[in-house]
Amino acid sequence: MRRRHMSTVLATAVVTSTALAALVSPAVAQGKPAPTSVSVTQFGTSDGTAVVSGQNEPGTRFHVKGTQAKASKTLEIDYQVQQTGYWCGPAATRIALSARINPPSQGDLAAQLGTHEGGTDHISQVTGVLNSNLGTGWYETKEMPNDPPTQGQKDLLWRDIVLDIDNNYPLVTNIVAPPGNQPPGYPSDQTIYHYFSVIGYDDANRTVLIADPANFGGNQIYWLSFDQLASLIPPKGYAA
Repeated sequence: MRRRHMSTVLATAVVTSTALAALVSPAVAQGKPAPTSVSVTQFGTSDGTAVVSGQNEPGTRFHVKGTQAKASKTLEIDYQVQQTGYWCGPAATRIALSARINPPSQGDLAAQLGTHEGGTDHISQVTGVLNSNLGTGWYETKEMPNDPPTQGQKDLLWRDIVLDIDNNYPLVTNIVAPPGNQPPGYPSDQTIYHYFSVIGYDDANRTVLIADPANFGGNQIYWLSFDQLASLIPPKGYAA
């Protein structure tokens, strides 16, 4: 997660000491075990529905069980809040890998991704690290340069979400969330440059399940409308 007070992209991240402290985990630092598993079936799939919100200290881990129904599917993952103010890329990559393997630590993934204090530079770095750790060529980098996205780009995004989730591959998306168009809990006066993972979809409600390592306002796992997700990705991209 990277915060900006201006619409232009700067070379380094602007993260206040207060914000950074909120992301550092006393539980992780002390080596505490992950909390009990969370079942998505206990919650609805409408836009804005929080599966996990404010129930865990920042930085702690918990297990999310997968579900499958006629028009929806969510994946089993190991969730962890990002451990620094600029490790959203490593944390989102770790969440995606956890659906298939025992993932490396955020620190190891930060090294693999070339993440620095300004964050992870491009979604293609995530694509490469996902494929390298899985030993496959499944993931591809998909660019969404148009803002708003074209209908073709939106159709491809939905197709990729359904195809990947059905095959047990979470997506990692690089988003830009300005004031007025933000997921729940985001600081409303700032533009946030961020990575998070898509771990499920509901075709009936046209929503997607987000595993968000930033933990803004305690919002960790939540449903987001597909249209809003599509509006957040440009001019960046995603790994699917």
